[in-house]
Amino acid sequence: MTTPTTVVERPTAVTARDLARAGATRRRRGARVKIWIGAVCTALVVLPVALASLLPLPDANAQDLSRRRLAPLTDGHLFGTDQLGRDLLSRILHGGQVSLSVGLLAVLVSGLIGIAAGSAAGFFGGWVDALVSRFLEAQLALPLLMMLLLVVALFGPSVTVITCVIAVAQWPEVARLTRSLVLVEREKPYVAAARVLGLRGTQVLARHVVPNVVRPVSLVVLLLLAQAVLLESALSFLGAGPQRPFATWGRIISDGQAYITTSWWLVTLPGLVIALLVVGVNLLGDGLRDRKGA
Repeated sequence: MTTPTTVVERPTAVTARDLARAGATRRRRGARVKIWIGAVCTALVVLPVALASLLPLPDANAQDLSRRRLAPLTDGHLFGTDQLGRDLLSRILHGGQVSLSVGLLAVLVSGLIGIAAGSAAGFFGGWVDALVSRFLEAQLALPLLMMLLLVVALFGPSVTVITCVIAVAQWPEVARLTRSLVLVEREKPYVAAARVLGLRGTQVLARHVVPNVVRPVSLVVLLLLAQAVLLESALSFLGAGPQRPFATWGRIISDGQAYITTSWWLVTLPGLVIALLVVGVNLLGDGLRDRKGA
């Protein structure tokens, strides 16, 4: 009779620590890829827009009716011309200066308001927390675009009004995150130690708590930049954005929508520029967040 052979299982050399390390490595690698792709996409839009005044481009408002709606790569016009014979690339880059300026100022203002309100609500609690929370709930309950259109209709579609409107629309996102982070920070030992040393609540908040929450909050503010550009483009498309002579991305698309069946580039190319910026900013923010979490 043959006796059955016993198979002895050998323990694997791969430990749980190795698996965790491999997962962290994959996350870091994915975060690096997102950061690189996001940075490249963002730079492809932001750098030409920032240098538009230095580039050898035709005047963005110079009309030539004999060159109306030229296709891209025709007669030296890389993106073609619009319905009035104006160089489309020049209009997109100069219009991007207005759109990006409004977006950057809006997220800066919304970030400052959100950090201040969220920090006060999370650190002091009580009636301050209740007041800020009620404002947050009231604003989040309102339809965003309808609220923006109403405010613009009341105060006029100027660059300052558009910037303030978008900032007011975005501060709840920053305030909610800041409040939750401050609620965690205020229970840590260093806050109690600072109080024992005689620092007042506002000093502890400004010197110790807020600097510890600014970095994660700044990632959300970066992601809000894409939303701010989209909101400004939507308002301009609907005729509620900065008025002429400002050539914003939304207005360029709005002016070209009547010719979309015959001159596709009037709408498609500005839309692709907006999409490239939004994708780039979102990937950059997601990559930075993932790298911090890894």
